[in-house]
Formats: sequence, structure tokens, C-alpha cells
Amino acid sequence: MDEPDFDSWVAAKGPALLRLAYVLTGNGTDAEDVVQDVLSRALPRWSRIAGVDDPDAYVRRMVVNAHVSRWRKFRRREVPVETVHDRPVPAGVASEERDRLWRACQALPADQRTAVVLRFYEDLDYAEIAALTGVREGSVRSRVSRGIAAMRHELGEEDDA
Repeated sequence: MDEPDFDSWVAAKGPALLRLAYVLTGNGTDAEDVVQDVLSRALPRWSRIAGVDDPDAYVRRMVVNAHVSRWRKFRRREVPVETVHDRPVPAGVASEERDRLWRACQALPADQRTAVVLRFYEDLDYAEIAALTGVREGSVRSRVSRGIAAMRHELGEEDDA
């Protein structure tokens, strides 16, 4: 099996990695930093990474891990801002609704936000998320469920059932 060239792989998969990092971090600058860090660590090991069953999933996990590492460092020394600028508007979603949804997502704890983003933005199944984040599938299901419940509560859309 031919391993993909690093430059052509980055050209094809880089935008998806950047979108994933953007949704995880909450802003473009941090997303670019995470992806840059991951790609700079992946380049010297590319022959080994390209040889695994799914190099895309491997590098996606590197992005998630880099985000978690940065978040832990960030938590210790920086103060978050209330407004996140420079975000693209998703098609079909009103600006006010998008902002409400974004604030609700950002209010989630990092583990729940990561699980929700991977489940609904990246459209991964629970087993893939478990493998990517290194936790059991039941924990992923719990995090997604609690995250969605917290977002519904924040948005005032709780079920009466």
C-alpha cells in the first residue's frame, strides 16, 4: 500500500483538521496554533503515521490531545474572554440562534464539549469517540447526554416528558 505524501495529505485534510480544532478551541487563532503544533509533530513521524490503518483518525486524535493539553495550560494562566470573534456563520442558522448555541456549547466542561463536538460536528459514533479520547464508550455516551441536557437547559429547551 502506498503511503500518502505529507504535503498532499495536509492539503486534502488540513481544512477538516482546522475546523475540528476551531470547534474544540472556540476561536481561529487557537485552532491554527493547535493544528500547527500537531502537524509539526506529525511531519517527522509521517512514515510511521501514514502506515497505520487510519492516519486521519490518528492525526484527529493528536488534535484532540493537543487541545486538551493547551486547555489545561490555558486554565492555569489565562482569563477567557466573553466574546469570540471571526467565526463563520453556518448556513441555515440565524445569527442570534448561532450565538446562543455557541455560548451554550462553550459553557460546557471541556470533556462534555469535546464529546458533543465529536458526536455532532464531526459525526463520529460513540465507539470512535471513545477510541479518540481514550475513555470507555459508556463514559462518552454519558458526556454527550449530559452535555446536550446542559445545552438544552441553557437554551430553555428542556423536555417536559
